[in-house]
Amino acid sequence: MIPELFSIGPVTINSFGIMAMLAFLVPTILLRNEMERCKLDPELATGIAVAAMIGGFIGARIYFILERWDRFLAHPSDYIFTGAGLVWYGGLIGGVLAVAWYVYRKNVSVALVADLTAPLLSLGQFFGRGGCLLSGDGDYGPPSDVPWAMAFPDALVPTNVAVHPTPIYDMILLMLMFLVLWKFRFRKYPQGAFFSTYMILLGVERFATEFYRTTPKVLFGITMAQWISIALISTGSFLLIKLFSKQNKMETAN
Repeated sequence: MIPELFSIGPVTINSFGIMAMLAFLVPTILLRNEMERCKLDPELATGIAVAAMIGGFIGARIYFILERWDRFLAHPSDYIFTGAGLVWYGGLIGGVLAVAWYVYRKNVSVALVADLTAPLLSLGQFFGRGGCLLSGDGDYGPPSDVPWAMAFPDALVPTNVAVHPTPIYDMILLMLMFLVLWKFRFRKYPQGAFFSTYMILLGVERFATEFYRTTPKVLFGITMAQWISIALISTGSFLLIKLFSKQNKMETAN
């Protein structure tokens, strides 16, 4: 793996930073185009990206601390003043809350913006997982003898043992999510349906790939991320049923 790409004087450019930049830059460019298509101010896309970045960072750090609460209480500075500990689900929750607040303050439909960002969240996470793979941040799985198993001797969290390259599993499924949601974005569905579908797909994706991580089990033999995945699948399914039921009633009444 390639944690560090090159250095310019005292500044080191690392692979995770580049991929994180792409995870925000590429979706933001596409979101601007989607905003124009929906007759919205494209400048909203920049504000949404900034809100997602700030809220995502705070949410990811809080989730990271909660997972390690006992160790945080013993050495809080080790968990606050560090560049490590950016957990995706925490970032998603924090980012969604921050973006919802920003969009609401701009008097724009939160459900519409959620639908526009749904495929782009998948794309952004695709780049993020690429950063995990290139840097070798320990997000890989347990030892394995499958033909595609990989060792990460030069990673940030090195291992000379061949393991499941879990970020690659994520990247494949996330790209499929993006392509499906992007393809069907012109269809006329109730507002909120696309984001609800994204929640279901994300929950299924993470629940499945979590079996190929070394994340500690917390209850009934599954991890905290899998419990959140179940909550996402349940919530997304409930919202989809409610949205289409409401649409059917309106069509019947007319």
